[in-house]
This record gives sequence, C-alpha cells and structure tokens, in this order.
Amino acid sequence: MVLHQFISRIIKNLVLSISMLILLPAHAEAKKRIPPGGRLAVVVDERLSALRAAPDPAARLIERLSRGHLVSIRGERVTSDGLKFYRVAISSRRLGWVQSDAVVVPWRVGDDARLMRLIEGSDEFDRIIRARTFLDVFPQSSLRPRVLAMYGSEAEDVAEKLTREAGRRFAKNELPTDGAPEFSYYLNYNGLDRYNREGVTFKYDRLAKRFNYNGAAWREILKRYPNSPEASEAQKHLETFGTKSLR
Repeated sequence: MVLHQFISRIIKNLVLSISMLILLPAHAEAKKRIPPGGRLAVVVDERLSALRAAPDPAARLIERLSRGHLVSIRGERVTSDGLKFYRVAISSRRLGWVQSDAVVVPWRVGDDARLMRLIEGSDEFDRIIRARTFLDVFPQSSLRPRVLAMYGSEAEDVAEKLTREAGRRFAKNELPTDGAPEFSYYLNYNGLDRYNREGVTFKYDRLAKRFNYNGAAWREILKRYPNSPEASEAQKHLETFGTKSLR
C-alpha cells in the first residue's frame, strides 16, 4: 500500500511537471532553459527571488532570479523564523536556495490564490504578465475566470495606452512621406517590445490608427465558463471590441 502511494505520488508530480512544460508558451521555452530534475516552479515575485548559498535571508547572494524564470525544486527547509526555502536548480551545475514565496507551482495547494492576490496588487505591465503566468500554469483553477477577466481588462487598458504613446511618438511631421509605410512604424513601435518578449501581442487597426487587444480572454470565458459571474462582462467587452473593429 505504501509503495503504491509512493509510485502514485511520483507519477502525479511527473504529469504536473510535463503539463507545465506543455502549457508554457513558446516564447518562454525559447527564453528560459528547462532545469533538470525535481519539480518545476516559476518565479513570480522578484522582490523575494534572491538565489542564495544557504537557506537564510542573510546568506550570500548568488543571483537575483528574474520573473518567469523556471527552477527545479530539489528539497526544502524551514528556518527558525518560519521562512520556507526551496533548494533549487537553475541549470545542471547551478543550485541554490530561494524563498518559497518567490515561486508558484501547479502542485502546491493555494498557489493559484496566492498568485491571484499578487496580480490584484500589481499595476500595468506586472499585472498583465503575472496574469499571463497564472493562465499558463493553472489551466484548471477555479479562479481562472476571474484572472481571465483581469487579463482582458488590463490588455485593453494597455492597448489604449500604447495607442496614445505611439500617436505622440509618430506625429505626422516625424514620419517621412517617401519612406516605409506608416503602419509599419506602429507595428515596430518599441513600446510593444517588452510585451512581445512575454508573448503578449496586440493587433493594429490601420484605419483607426490604434492598437487593439484581440479579446481571447473574453472569448475563453464565454466558451468555458458561460455561467460564471464574469460571463456578462465578457459579452459586453466583446460587443465593444466588435464595434471598434467596424470603425
């Protein structure tokens, strides 16, 4: 019986790790190497993501792990102050200790709620990127409709902001009349870069000269969670998006 439970636990952890790899977007796979062994986790809070030589907040700093960094958990230890540290690998030769609150994992109960609270306390870029991480790592969470709504709303706000910023940047007198097509300047606007690197993209309406969010989060809410409290909000946003697209 004990052996059966042990094997079941190993299989469960293996399936969760494989699922996490599959769900991570292509940009993340290209940007971050998958560390060997252990259980995968992803960094979500850079304020706590110091990789240290020992499980102690005062231990020597090895490096600061960036948001979205994948780590492989090899062990854990709780300090006398009650802080939990994970012993993690970031490559086959590089290991260290990181505070458990800096990462989320699909197999740890309550991590989806913790990440959602972190999203709610974030602004603009941090909010949309952390929401994207949630959607990649927790595909079956009961909190997913709420995070989809937060992601959709923030993406629309970002599209409006990018439109204003690009409009000021590419005022008519700044663009050569005999050079590249005007729309190509907008599509190459450097304000899009940090979102693009994280797999968040926006469409550009040439006639209205504006960036738009494609509404994928709202459509997922209506498709997968039609009876959720967020469904009516999703319908309104999609109707507004359709109106904008016709302008």
